[in-house]
Amino acid sequence: MLTVENLSFSYSRHPFIENMNFHVGRGEIFGFLGPSGAGKTTLQKILTGLIPTYTGSVRLNGVECREHDNRFYENIGVDFEYSTLYEKLTARQNLVFFSSLYAGKARSIDEMLAEIGLQNDADKKVSDYSKGMKSRLNFVKALLHDPAILFLDEPTSGLDPSNSRLMKDMILQQREKGKTIFITTHNMADATELCDRVAFIVNGSIKALNSPHNLIMGKGAAKVIYTYFDGQERTGECLLSQMSADSILADLMKENRILSIHSSEPNLNDIFMEVTGRTLQ
Repeated sequence: MLTVENLSFSYSRHPFIENMNFHVGRGEIFGFLGPSGAGKTTLQKILTGLIPTYTGSVRLNGVECREHDNRFYENIGVDFEYSTLYEKLTARQNLVFFSSLYAGKARSIDEMLAEIGLQNDADKKVSDYSKGMKSRLNFVKALLHDPAILFLDEPTSGLDPSNSRLMKDMILQQREKGKTIFITTHNMADATELCDRVAFIVNGSIKALNSPHNLIMGKGAAKVIYTYFDGQERTGECLLSQMSADSILADLMKENRILSIHSSEPNLNDIFMEVTGRTLQ
């Protein structure tokens, strides 16, 4: 669905994105993780045809992004971090207007509003919506024309846990429908849960690319942490792969003296810090 080869771009004489290469398969959720200023949003703009002054090749569904025509936008849906809704219009009026911009037949607005739980607020002005309601409406706006690929920029940014959960469930539902989804985020928990593969980006360069699970297991080592009583409560730990070599743990197990035991593994933010020396937060 998306192929990037030797992509380079700069806002000035100093390099910003340099010789970037990756691909995204059909039906995949692909995440770009990096701190603010790493180049995530710039990359989104290149992929969606907003910045044509790059070098290298960026092909979306076989079309070079800098050479696209208006038909290019019939196949993509975009939901950037900040709302592009018209606040003085109702939710229904917003969706009617934006659906009129596409050549193809739009999906049923009533059905879409029902899917995101806004059917009872369809005729309320967007200015009266909460941030979570606006986020859901902005997301469904990107789906009006049933695009093959979605570009999402920080889709859960600023949302409370309940609305964040709703947003993530909607994203997963779109993957189940076969859509390709490209997410940029600095939220490592979202990336771990949602993405089939992720790329770490720092200063315009990809530092690592793999599935969250492979990055975590390939770079990190799972640990076993246990507590026991020896005059006072004590804690011990060892690598999961070296449990049999831990003599204290072996004795405690034989004597049935373990109070608690659990395994832990690095999270994606730990791996990001190990690979790049930076933090996602």
